[in-house]
Amino acid sequence: MIGERLVQKVSATRGFAKVAPHVVPALDRAVHRLSRGRVLLSAQMLPGVILTSTGARSGQPRRTPLACMPDGDGWYLVGSNFGRTGHPAWTHNLLRHPDAEISWKGRDIPVTARLLTGQERATAWQALLAFWPPYAAYQARVDREIRVFRLTRRAP
Repeated sequence: MIGERLVQKVSATRGFAKVAPHVVPALDRAVHRLSRGRVLLSAQMLPGVILTSTGARSGQPRRTPLACMPDGDGWYLVGSNFGRTGHPAWTHNLLRHPDAEISWKGRDIPVTARLLTGQERATAWQALLAFWPPYAAYQARVDREIRVFRLTRRAP
């Protein structure tokens, strides 16, 4: 798949990291809203969710379009921040308030997030690198360990 490799190569660049955070989430939110939850533009490259978390400081709902890796009965989320410095805000939100909701394929699903550490994170990270190789470039650019969360369904 030459198209997929090209997208991965472009996604790993510093230029993409500068532009994408300002363009991709805004487009995703708009298209998701207009399609009533049926379409997520970035999901054309990777599976995606809209995460609704509770703001760590504000306590207000925060909606964030994110790539995910589905895994059996759950999902992995990667706090890569497109390879930019600093952890993305949504990761702070999940650390403070792990109960959240995702919109997945047009359905709202209550979830609980858990930060992975140690060997569990290392194993998940290897699977994530196979799933989306640009994560390696993102990790190489930052002076922090990229956060990886596992989301599991919870009762509504």
